[in-house]
Amino acid sequence: MHARMLRAYGPGCDGRIIDAKLQRIPDEATWIDLEEPTHEEERLVERCIGVNVPTQAEMAEIEPSSRLYEKNGALYMTANALRGVDEAQPTTTPIGFVLAGSRLVTIRYATPKPVRTFENHARRDPELVRDGPTALVRLLDAIIDRLADEIEDVSARMEGLSQQIFQEQQDERRIPAAKLTALLTSIGRTQTLLAKIRYSAVSTQRMLSFLGGSNLAHDESKPDFRHHLTSLTADVTSLSEHSSFLSDNLTFLLDASLGLISIEQNAAMKLFSWAAVIFLPPTLVAGIFGMNFHYMPELDWHYGYPASLAVMLATAIGPYLYFKKRGWI
Repeated sequence: MHARMLRAYGPGCDGRIIDAKLQRIPDEATWIDLEEPTHEEERLVERCIGVNVPTQAEMAEIEPSSRLYEKNGALYMTANALRGVDEAQPTTTPIGFVLAGSRLVTIRYATPKPVRTFENHARRDPELVRDGPTALVRLLDAIIDRLADEIEDVSARMEGLSQQIFQEQQDERRIPAAKLTALLTSIGRTQTLLAKIRYSAVSTQRMLSFLGGSNLAHDESKPDFRHHLTSLTADVTSLSEHSSFLSDNLTFLLDASLGLISIEQNAAMKLFSWAAVIFLPPTLVAGIFGMNFHYMPELDWHYGYPASLAVMLATAIGPYLYFKKRGWI
């Protein structure tokens, strides 16, 4: 279970846990981070910062009007961050952002890796959280960087899958059933991770678009914020396009894998087919001469047995040579 806590960061705050019973948030705090907040912590932030803290149900809404809106001069935004990759269970978790003046409030019910990384950076370099807008773009920068790292990892995985599928030697492409199952499982897991990356990237892109249309982004006194916001928008757009390309490529690898399975199955069926044709005439000859009728002139032949063996051998070799000549085997 995640610990319920409230932390404050800023030029004079090092991210220590704030006890809700103290009834006060430091004035120099520029980023207030709520992780699984209690009702007392929510009320403390609402009273000290003057904003409403969105609930977990509100952050889970998918409508833009519920995720991205402005109220009483504060910007309310929700984006989905990627998590669980290291545990091989990739998923996304909503993070709520409330930007009120020079203060940023984040509400979350999980701790994605980029948030944990940014917390450590904020403790070492308070300049990253000198005010709310700066803390916001820096935190979004960490989230987008994490997506970029995961896309690079997906690209490396797909390169390995491609080499495994398209072996140079034909014999090396014949994959045993166990390895084939592992290959398809790996493709499926990679597709799941890529889908979560795309979902997080699209969610972040929507949030950046909303933020770019706000009055804050057009404030002439904050050129650095506006330029950083433009850079982040370009980055997440390129990530979305790259993830779409990887998704198409992964679909091709899946189709190629299934194609190899079909080829192997067809080859096996082809083997059984020509083997049946080759052994069918000898079986017919053996069946005829194996009948126990009393009046069979061949039973009195001195060389009947070797002759029947010769006929069976000839009827087996004949189809084999014919198939070989036609290139069917």
